Amino acid sequence: MAPVVCVHGMGQQVLGEDRLRAAWWPALCDGLRRAGAEGLVAEPDVAMAFYGDLFRPAGQMLAVGDLPYTAEDVDEGFERELLAAWWHATAETDPDVVPPDAQDTLVSTPRSVQAALRALSGSRFFADVALRLMVADLKQVRALLTDQETRERARSRMTEAIGADTRVVVAHSLGSVVAYEALCALPRHGVRALVTIGSPLGIRNLVFDRLQPAPTGSGTHARGQWPGGEELAWTNLAGTGDAVALVKDLRPVFGERLRSGVLENGMHAHDATSYLTDALCGRAIAEGLA
Repeated sequence: MAPVVCVHGMGQQVLGEDRLRAAWWPALCDGLRRAGAEGLVAEPDVAMAFYGDLFRPAGQMLAVGDLPYTAEDVDEGFERELLAAWWHATAETDPDVVPPDAQDTLVSTPRSVQAALRALSGSRFFADVALRLMVADLKQVRALLTDQETRERARSRMTEAIGADTRVVVAHSLGSVVAYEALCALPRHGVRALVTIGSPLGIRNLVFDRLQPAPTGSGTHARGQWPGGEELAWTNLAGTGDAVALVKDLRPVFGERLRSGVLENGMHAHDATSYLTDALCGRAIAEGLA
């Protein structure tokens, strides 16, 4: 088992453990260097918990595994509400994105779904994301949070990667939900540092309220379970323009023990490697290994 276990976010179904680790490893090293902890970990000490294949349909003969989704495939309920949340968040930070009208708050009609996807496709955040991939990402988030079998299979990939010598877990985007629930499910683990980057964990109703184990309390007093013991340090980092990390500060829902930071990731606000190269991320990883 590896001292450092990483877990990827949404939209990685056509990749795999080795390709993702090959991209994350140099960025992780850069972050450690920025933090003054260069050479603290070797490449074989970093593993990638991969669950993306759970969302790759078997036997598809389409280019690079893409599904031919259109705006009509965005389902009512969860998917439209998440799309609306992305639209609102992107419009707040990108002056080129037309904000939604009042009637588009929940993207309640096919016409407003089209408007949301069109607005997001012209944003800096979603500029390189094809419409069909944007819809596929919505469906991945919904599947993980509403389909128990998919959820448990993804969680098992994470728990299988964590060994007695694992000290640090770095989780990006949707992977932060997988990592959080996996650590909560392990009665005893030796993880000293949980580093979540670009995480949607704080989005009430769509994400936070659906977590397993369920948050205790209700309304503004609801709190999520701490995913470890007293020795665990949890650092959450959110990019200022990251629409997936819609709620930047997770302390109101997970407690003051959690450390929250906001980063400037430039044009690649949600990219995992942009987070990993920052000194704050490197420092949080180094503390767990020290």
